[in-house]
Amino acid sequence: MNKWDYRFMEMAKLVSTWSSCFQPGREIGAVIVKDKRVMTTGYNGAPAGIKTCKEKGECLRRKLNIPSGTRAEVCYAIHAEQNAVIQAAKLGVSIDGGTCYCTHQPCSVCAKILVNAGIRRIVYEQGYPDPFALEILGEAGVQLERWGEQAQEDTP
Repeated sequence: MNKWDYRFMEMAKLVSTWSSCFQPGREIGAVIVKDKRVMTTGYNGAPAGIKTCKEKGECLRRKLNIPSGTRAEVCYAIHAEQNAVIQAAKLGVSIDGGTCYCTHQPCSVCAKILVNAGIRRIVYEQGYPDPFALEILGEAGVQLERWGEQAQEDTP
């Protein structure tokens, strides 16, 4: 890991603070970078025009007792990585060949989207209970790196 990785991971953490997720600890941020330039950002939140979980005052997944890593479709939020790819599409920005910096390991749905968007490298900080995502990323040849304390200690 280098100083650029450190900078972009810090940016992903900042973007995660924009999350409208009601569940503490589930604030997720993503930054897609190409040639050391930020192409797009994304955070987990409700689609445009839909009330967020914070506005509703409850987490639908918690209300229905859905465990983390399962039934991702039962949630008002769009994942951070999905929002970053959607933003690129809306703006007409190519992210093919880019790197996605995420606060959390992508789920299998996000992994498939990132693969098809041409993301070649993913750097993430926290794990996520979805081994199928790891299988998809591995088979697609996407470089997956976990950002950890050791990397942060070595980076100014």
